[in-house]
Amino acid sequence: MTTEIVVPTLGESISEATVAKWFKAVGDAVTRDEPLVELETDKVTLEVNAPASGVLSEIVAQTDSDVEVGALLGKIDGDGKAVAASQAKSAPEKEEKEAKEEKAEKKTEAAPAADAPKPAPAQAPAQAPAQASATAAVAPLSPAVRKLVEDNKLDPSAIPTTGKDGRLVKGDVLAYLEQGGGATAPSSPPSSEPATTVPAQARPESGEQFPPRKAGPREERVRMSRLRKMVAERLKTAQNTAAMLTTFNEVDMTAVIEARNQYRDAFEKKHGVRLGFMSFFTKACIVALREFPAVNAEIDGDDIVYKNYYDIGIAVGSPQGLVVPVVRDADGKTFAAIEQEINDFGKRARDGKLSMDELQGGTFTITNGGIFGSLNSTPILNAPQSGILGMHKIQKRPMVLDDGSIAARPMMYVALSYDHRVIDGREAVSFLVRVKDCIEDPSRIMFDV
Repeated sequence: MTTEIVVPTLGESISEATVAKWFKAVGDAVTRDEPLVELETDKVTLEVNAPASGVLSEIVAQTDSDVEVGALLGKIDGDGKAVAASQAKSAPEKEEKEAKEEKAEKKTEAAPAADAPKPAPAQAPAQAPAQASATAAVAPLSPAVRKLVEDNKLDPSAIPTTGKDGRLVKGDVLAYLEQGGGATAPSSPPSSEPATTVPAQARPESGEQFPPRKAGPREERVRMSRLRKMVAERLKTAQNTAAMLTTFNEVDMTAVIEARNQYRDAFEKKHGVRLGFMSFFTKACIVALREFPAVNAEIDGDDIVYKNYYDIGIAVGSPQGLVVPVVRDADGKTFAAIEQEINDFGKRARDGKLSMDELQGGTFTITNGGIFGSLNSTPILNAPQSGILGMHKIQKRPMVLDDGSIAARPMMYVALSYDHRVIDGREAVSFLVRVKDCIEDPSRIMFDV
């Protein structure tokens, strides 16, 4: 009995993913619910488990190929027997090898000369790409490939293919463009100059990207992950859409540091987690959000949506890029619960185990560049939110105290980036001052004063 492996539902507004890695090769035995293939979406990386036990008989979607929800990834033969690893060729390894061979052939391929007759044996392998291209013209194109072909005005039948059954995959189109193919490709033979000498080109006023070019001998071309592309798109959209402005202040961290030093051991012993700065800032922001609800709002068409709940996004770095898991209803959680949740987010972000639901929503975001040594910055809004708080490095500086004396105090610069379409300057500055007051006197958080 054959069982199909299909792309599961990926989450709200996500219809496509990229095959990042296969954990099994064709011919390997698999067990039901065993991780089989890793998919990369524009938000998280997730694993698809085996729907049944048996033998992986076929891999349909190769590594780096784009797949839609419900698409066929591969097949499991419930009656088959596992073969030896030396007899079963891993599809991802095979694809990688073929790609390297094709790249090597393209590098060594000289410009066609009319007076250079080709020997008969050399014509046989040249027919394979032609046949594959003909098949690609008939085979349906994925949405991502179709868009790439249409945007660059390419003829799919002219592009050599590496996908299964002659299917055209995104990597084929990118490789074709990299080699100078396409409507805008020069008709003259390739230049004999080194790949590092690329003619300087001015960026078009329309904002279009530079055309693809060859990587030089000291360069490495790596395909952007879906997550990285989505982060780039969202950040650029925020800049282009919102009337973004940033206001700054500085916070004396003496009181918070003293509180942490006093209760650190007892807190960790009771709750099993360290008392960090993030819980203090989360609570301080909630106090300020209640007082200035516009900072917790968002624009939806011609309406402003004011949110009477506080789902705080915490920016977390991961190997795949920046992610923002959300602490739901943070106003009703204790310091310990917030620290435990943030600590858990950090661990699972590094392992790529965050779920879609944990990354969606959020009414306000906090990002801490200070853990990397940043002294000051202007954070970019996490659209469609209207505000984001940036924390920074704690650094001792000479400060003039209320009694006129000068002392070295642990100071932190804080920044609030906000959408000026929703939030007035007075509200933004007052919000940040409120956060500053709560941090410099943490008892205000407890008594909401």
